[in-house]
Amino acid sequence: MKNLLKLTTLSLVATTAMYAGGYKIPEVSTNGAALSAANIAHTTGADAAYYNPANMVFMDDTNSLEVDVININLDATNFKGSGSQAGDDISAKSESFVIPSLNYVSPKLGNARVGVSVVVPGGLSKRWSDSPAVDKAQEFTLQVVEINPTVAVPITDKVAFAFGLRLLYSEGIVKSSSVASRDMIGDSYDVGYNMALAYKPTSNIDLGVTYRSKVSLTEEGNAKLSIGNAKVYDGGSSVAVPLPATLSLAGAYTFSTDTTVEVVYESVFWSAYKELDFNYVSKIPNILVPKFDNPIDKSWENSYALRLGVTQKLNDLTLMGGAVYDTTPVPDAKLSYELPDSDSVSVSFGARYDISDTINVGMSALYSMRSDRDVKNDDIEGTFSNANVLIITAGVGYKF
Repeated sequence: MKNLLKLTTLSLVATTAMYAGGYKIPEVSTNGAALSAANIAHTTGADAAYYNPANMVFMDDTNSLEVDVININLDATNFKGSGSQAGDDISAKSESFVIPSLNYVSPKLGNARVGVSVVVPGGLSKRWSDSPAVDKAQEFTLQVVEINPTVAVPITDKVAFAFGLRLLYSEGIVKSSSVASRDMIGDSYDVGYNMALAYKPTSNIDLGVTYRSKVSLTEEGNAKLSIGNAKVYDGGSSVAVPLPATLSLAGAYTFSTDTTVEVVYESVFWSAYKELDFNYVSKIPNILVPKFDNPIDKSWENSYALRLGVTQKLNDLTLMGGAVYDTTPVPDAKLSYELPDSDSVSVSFGARYDISDTINVGMSALYSMRSDRDVKNDDIEGTFSNANVLIITAGVGYKF
């Protein structure tokens, strides 16, 4: 773990990693994107290992593997000032990322099933080129990779339980450029856990509950601080930030037409994010304390998402569609350029085709439309807009 950056992993990681609001990435598979991540109660593919590993108990007794490629495109967020910032009209740079994912479910090992997921549950790149945004967020870039091994066991012939570990690696860059500047880069390893329950009271009803634990990230690494062209600090630094717990409740019903409708309520306990407090190995100049060392009040709020997914089975072809309403945890008083978040509505669709009994292929797309957000707080007065996201995925599934 080389130079470890804190501001990134905390302002960014804490706004991502599969959580409602922020720049989360809940769509970590082709089916996940096609269904707007409404595939917790009714999951039949290898991505059950991530979305609801308890459902692995009810899958066919074979090895099941899925590999996906996910392309994420972020529009160039615009800020137009008003009041005290009238005349400001700037845009962040558009961003594009290609992200792989892998999900695997084992055959029965006694009564148990084992799953492994390697996914990117969150990430962000927000880069501004103009003042006043560059004063705080010239660049905020974050990548998070999660390895999630899970074990599922049957409780009865209709109920199953699963437990897993969340092994997270994150790395990021944060830069700000003004009279006082900072330049940080680093990475972090962190551990959490997840639990899942699946209940099938009848052949056409699926119920699911999943819980992903809070993960406390403690970043330790290097920070470079400058005043003008003079470097005034180059040394160790640390910061702690929580990734909040997430609870999802899901129910699905399959009609006689092989149409499955699933509804998911997702609650995210963002109130755990109370403040952002940096520490330094040695004392930094007093003039920089207010800007870089004083605790930053966050006081985020719990958020939620409502997800809807529809699956239509047509022999070898499966059609999927979805929608989601997602609320932001960031109150107006705490909104800033590094995370100009807002409520969003997303729509999605996709298809999967069985080439044979062992191989299938799929594609999907999701478009997330974030609301314009008017902000007036101690730092910003104006409107953020055009923060939309397009996700396109393709994947191959294999049973052996």
